[in-house]
Amino acid sequence: MRILVTGGAGFIGGHLAERFVIDGHDVVVLDNFDPFYDTRIKAHTVERCRERAAGGDGSYRLVEGDVRDADVVAELVEEVDYVYHQAAQAGVRPSVEDPRKYDDVNVDGTLNVLDAARDTGIERVVLASSSSVYGKPRYLPYDEDHPTTPVSPYGASKLAAERYACSYSEVYDLPAVALRYFTVYGPRMRPNMAISNFVSRCLDAESPVVYGDGTQTRDFTYVEDVVEANVTLLAEDAADGEAVNVGSTDNIEIRTLAEEIRDQLAPDLTLEYEERHDADADHTHADISKANDLIGYEPTTTIREGVWKFTEWYRNDRDWYEPLVLNS
Repeated sequence: MRILVTGGAGFIGGHLAERFVIDGHDVVVLDNFDPFYDTRIKAHTVERCRERAAGGDGSYRLVEGDVRDADVVAELVEEVDYVYHQAAQAGVRPSVEDPRKYDDVNVDGTLNVLDAARDTGIERVVLASSSSVYGKPRYLPYDEDHPTTPVSPYGASKLAAERYACSYSEVYDLPAVALRYFTVYGPRMRPNMAISNFVSRCLDAESPVVYGDGTQTRDFTYVEDVVEANVTLLAEDAADGEAVNVGSTDNIEIRTLAEEIRDQLAPDLTLEYEERHDADADHTHADISKANDLIGYEPTTTIREGVWKFTEWYRNDRDWYEPLVLNS
């Protein structure tokens, strides 16, 4: 298969590109290397994918460009069978400071992808959405029928993007699926995420910092489970036109998570607390029964197993990754 991964040098996109190359597909990555976080992480991802391609049957090509450039997007979409649209301006808190950039990238960039795809015989567009579309919970776990009332510009932009994808599926007969990710973590994740900070600080004998009182809960999803959900959509069409939760169902209090990482790595440390941001969600918890019914999605990594895997990776790649966490 020929596959375009937008944002394919980023965290989730990079793991997808690597998996597709390993599986023998021909992969084109579009990424603008936005310095939202240190681009050296993306450079490591690109190098890893190139090494995988050199040692197997798949191919890998990097195009430095932006999804806001409709001409570049159209040219690349024309060449491929599938589009995995992972490119986005990430970050709930920064979206409060610059909401128009989130609209430009996440909404207009998505429309460029969808417009290009509907003019070709593309097999499927798979869009990365977010649990941030739900906003304040009316009930938990979130199922896809839960009201979508995002409380941040980031969440609003992701909701608009997925609604466009689903409407294009309806009115243009474009096979498109929106996957609502729930707090994805794992190797090479953004260095300013809670898990990377907890692990880094504990390994350096510094107290983990919790924002708020720590009673907020998160449905942390290991990146390998997210990759499996995406790979399934190369062959499965049952979710076309749908928005689908991709979570772990295994939610945990932030305070408990910090304590468990602390207890594993540096049990003598105490937790520190700082003021939380108003745009941060109180709770996330995914009902994944729809994903299970449509695409057979079954996450296999618990939060405790995933944190152990991430910690082991962190120890092995500490020399280049840790400085980026400390400077984030």
